[in-house]
Amino acid sequence: MTKAELYKELGYVNHSREKRLHYANLVIGNPDLIPILLDILFDVDDKISCRAAWVFEFMCSKDIEAIIPYLDTFTENISKVHLDPAVRPIAKICELLTMAYYGKAESKIKKHLSPKHKEKITEACFDWMINDEKIAPKAYSMNSLFLLGNEYDWVHPELAIILERDFQMQSSGFKARARHILKKIKK
Repeated sequence: MTKAELYKELGYVNHSREKRLHYANLVIGNPDLIPILLDILFDVDDKISCRAAWVFEFMCSKDIEAIIPYLDTFTENISKVHLDPAVRPIAKICELLTMAYYGKAESKIKKHLSPKHKEKITEACFDWMINDEKIAPKAYSMNSLFLLGNEYDWVHPELAIILERDFQMQSSGFKARARHILKKIKK
């Protein structure tokens, strides 16, 4: 499938789980489509990039290790994503990566996620925390930063400052997640 063909197919992706899953399975079954999908995803001013992000998130949710050959591309470009419907899935993929890396279960991510990758994820997550983003990217970022903070001792204090500073101005969903993360930091 060419880039033009995949681009056209992404036009059929909508918010339904069924469509996202269908195209995620298509990409998993044809790994040669992953770099094309990423190319479309990181054309960040195009509205179709959001649909590519949705498909990529579902692919990573099903098989996080499929991202391994593309970790450099992914982490180098995540900070460029700015459209709301694309930021959420990118933040979710960052959370999936940190959970696979720091989790107890065996994962090839532990071997392939480099300090440079973690640095780029940390930067992006802090940006999402301090920028005017919706609750979902902030929630995914809190979790990712909490996990990263177990390795990088400067992350937890910075995260705690942001959570405490923004606590009163945020939604009840933010407050619930922030309370949970702050309790874990203070342990």
